[in-house]
Amino acid sequence: MKSKNISQVLFDKNKAEQTVPIIKKKIENWLEDLFAWLFYGHGQCETIQMFQHKENELNQELQFFLSQVGYINEDELADSFFEDLLNIHQDLLADLDAILEFDPAAKSKDEVLLAYPGFFAIAIYRMANNLWNKKVPVLPRVISEYAHGKTGIDIHPGATIGKRFFIDHGTGIVIGETAIIGNKVKIYQGVTLGALSVSKDKAEVKRHPTIEDNVIIYANATILGGNTIVGRDSVIGGNVWITDSIPSKTLVYHKSEISVRSKNNFPEPINFSI
Repeated sequence: MKSKNISQVLFDKNKAEQTVPIIKKKIENWLEDLFAWLFYGHGQCETIQMFQHKENELNQELQFFLSQVGYINEDELADSFFEDLLNIHQDLLADLDAILEFDPAAKSKDEVLLAYPGFFAIAIYRMANNLWNKKVPVLPRVISEYAHGKTGIDIHPGATIGKRFFIDHGTGIVIGETAIIGNKVKIYQGVTLGALSVSKDKAEVKRHPTIEDNVIIYANATILGGNTIVGRDSVIGGNVWITDSIPSKTLVYHKSEISVRSKNNFPEPINFSI
């Protein structure tokens, strides 16, 4: 009887709040289809009519998702999104070219499209960012979290990222909501562009750093604060912790000492105590 009472309370509460469910699996499938349509849909659609029919299907699905989050005029917004996809696609092609230019392991565009989590995360970010800028509730975050779960790369849809962005390896990267990243920036795994404060009253304040053009940030660097600016053409080494601005054309690195010696000429045996 107790479990029935709990169930009744929860059912009545949810019904009273009129919560609109978002069908996450459908959104995830839509994202995969959209990505495929953008980059290799011609392999699935043998004629322009088939290609346009697929676009219409994707547009209708987006309208449904927008209606689920309570957005009014979902047909107009979906049309606007698909018109913007031409520019988004151009930006993504520039990102893809940057990967091919700077990563010696990347042998072809197909390899990047099919096997590079960094490029997939950037693609999903650029789509989510477009919806975020259109003031769509909830959906941009759901889209971003799909990429986060799939790649380990957490890019808030509110972040501002320039052209020819390159993520290498990528696992563990965090880019906060108010971060600003310029053009031709390269970021490696484990990098955090975060906030110094997480208090709720700072929600409308710039909390995350600005990274200017042509900056390289190596693995596990942490850069914090809304007033922190990394100047253009700088290189940020691995494992550094930065909370103050860095001038342009600066090399920042964490200095550690490593001793190397032969194990064949110890004067006495090594005794271990565990």
